[in-house]
Amino acid sequence: MRFRLHPKQLLRQAWLRLRQLRDAPHAVAGGLAIGVFWGFTPLTGLKTLLSIFTAWITRCSKIPAVIAVTLHDILIPVWPIILRWEYDLGFWILNRPHRFPPKLGIGKIHMSELLQWKTLGVLWPTFVGSVVIGVPIALVTYWIVKWALERYESKHHRHLTPPA
Repeated sequence: MRFRLHPKQLLRQAWLRLRQLRDAPHAVAGGLAIGVFWGFTPLTGLKTLLSIFTAWITRCSKIPAVIAVTLHDILIPVWPIILRWEYDLGFWILNRPHRFPPKLGIGKIHMSELLQWKTLGVLWPTFVGSVVIGVPIALVTYWIVKWALERYESKHHRHLTPPA
């Protein structure tokens, strides 16, 4: 048995699952936007927990939040590039006068340095950059998904509306 992982199939399956949820379009779209936002952060081990907690606090649906965080796994081949963009943007925002970070060479990264306090010097600008990138994408995701779910419900659930 072969498993094929196609991004188009994953997105289609996620959309089918989202349509089947028995929740308001606002709650589903909010949960998805929360998952998209946390998916862009560099907090690798905490993304799912943070998205569930944030969805719980904001009373949005938790399942779409987990689906959206999981769908970020599609981006694994380009994730180092996205993290570098987030770091560059965060570094530029946090420095006065604004400047971009120096070029990164492969020989400059050592595994022993990952557990030192220097990691925060890289993690904080990356987090700031991820917020700047993640918030607009999450807002666009919210509005598109809310619109699509409301449209789907108005077309397919007409028989559930009370007569006027």
